[in-house]
Amino acid sequence: MSTEEKSVFSKIIDREIPAEIIYEDDKCIVINDINPKARVHLLLIPKKPIATLFDLKPGDKDCMGHMMLLLPQLAQSQGLDGFKTQINTGESGGQEVFHIHIHLLGN
Repeated sequence: MSTEEKSVFSKIIDREIPAEIIYEDDKCIVINDINPKARVHLLLIPKKPIATLFDLKPGDKDCMGHMMLLLPQLAQSQGLDGFKTQINTGESGGQEVFHIHIHLLGN
């Protein structure tokens, strides 16, 4: 992907393509996964386009910390009393969209 090409998540953030938005603030957006692997399968996506965990910089810690603190709140709002998180990193780590995102999964 060239630096000029926007990821599908950047297009969702910019409202160029539709998505079911569950939550949004100035740092991130949360959407339902279009191919859910659990009853609840949310994607937490930072608004800043960071390709992978390998690309995180010290200045990204506030956004990433914010998303980690948001996870239990989102889980509870979805009626979950437990959940799993997953971050796929790199092609060999199963990452398909190169805009970092956290999967929140629960039944």
